[in-house]
Amino acid sequence: MIVLQATQERLLAALQSVSGIVERRHTVPILANVLIRREGPQVQLTTSDLEIQVRLRTELEGEAAAFATTVGARKLIDILRTLPPQQTLTLDASGGRLVLKAGKSRFTLQTLPAEDFPLVQESPAFGPTFAVPQKVLKRLLGLVTFAMAVQDIRYYLNGVLFVAEGQRLTLVATDGHRLALASAELQVQVPRQEVILPRKTVLELQRLLAERDEPIEMRFAANQAKFTLGELEFVTKLVEGKFPDYQRVIPTTHRNVLVLGRGALLAALQRAAIMTSDKFKGVRLHLEPGLLQVAANNAEQEEAVDELDVEYTGDVIDIGFNVQYLLDVLGAVAADHVRLELQDGNASALITVPGDEHFKYVVMPMRI
Repeated sequence: MIVLQATQERLLAALQSVSGIVERRHTVPILANVLIRREGPQVQLTTSDLEIQVRLRTELEGEAAAFATTVGARKLIDILRTLPPQQTLTLDASGGRLVLKAGKSRFTLQTLPAEDFPLVQESPAFGPTFAVPQKVLKRLLGLVTFAMAVQDIRYYLNGVLFVAEGQRLTLVATDGHRLALASAELQVQVPRQEVILPRKTVLELQRLLAERDEPIEMRFAANQAKFTLGELEFVTKLVEGKFPDYQRVIPTTHRNVLVLGRGALLAALQRAAIMTSDKFKGVRLHLEPGLLQVAANNAEQEEAVDELDVEYTGDVIDIGFNVQYLLDVLGAVAADHVRLELQDGNASALITVPGDEHFKYVVMPMRI
């Protein structure tokens, strides 16, 4: 039976869109496979890791009879990558195996039964659907994902908080040392919904989103989130737990304000970072009227000092930061200028973009 027929380019793109969550080696062998299901003219490609499920529905040529099987996703992608883009490929099912034919090349692949593939049970109680352009969500994720915790014992920090309320979608991430918040307007009014997406889900979403105006639809349930991008459907479990009250963390009364060029500050910090030690990434900022000094040193008694002329008339402040926390935010923001708000050398700093109320970044100081 001819399961499907398509060009290398089309089949490879379809498989790559669903295979980001697939590990090459898995304790459950079938989870390294992609479920291929044929129903009339439509072919479904589905992958799962028990927490996340990605499904693509598309029309491909082939015999219309109902058929389903599973085959190693990464191996199939590796084979396709070696073939010419415009070459037409055929997947045949024969005796419990799949045979991939491409020109004079032929590959016989082992399969596992489709009925053994563990599909994610979708929640029956999703909330209302709302959507934003893909490029908007991609930008929001880019502004917060670097602040996610990595394998923190406080499991609710290992992800991104999504808050939909009224006509606004807000994303928040924190690792306890810094917090990033980004928001965008929605076209529809939605009741308040608050979910925490796991780290792996967030990174996979970032990979799938394109710089396009086409919408991504979202629906949230108590224990699941569902995203739809055209032919692609993405279902994920949520992180259980209570996210910290991020509104309380954001300073509102800092009296010392400095606006300066993002590029100049980024370059000065990158130079200073060279002189920090691998474990101790500390950098000192000395701020006085008209001047910002960036300094760092290491155990070998080496030192870097950079001075920037700035328009500043506030208090004299000496404050230390993990330089990577500053480099991350300056690398994520695309604006020409950033606004730095400080209270003193011991309080957290607030970094925003002048004229943009939709982004806030709070970073705790460190003792140097």
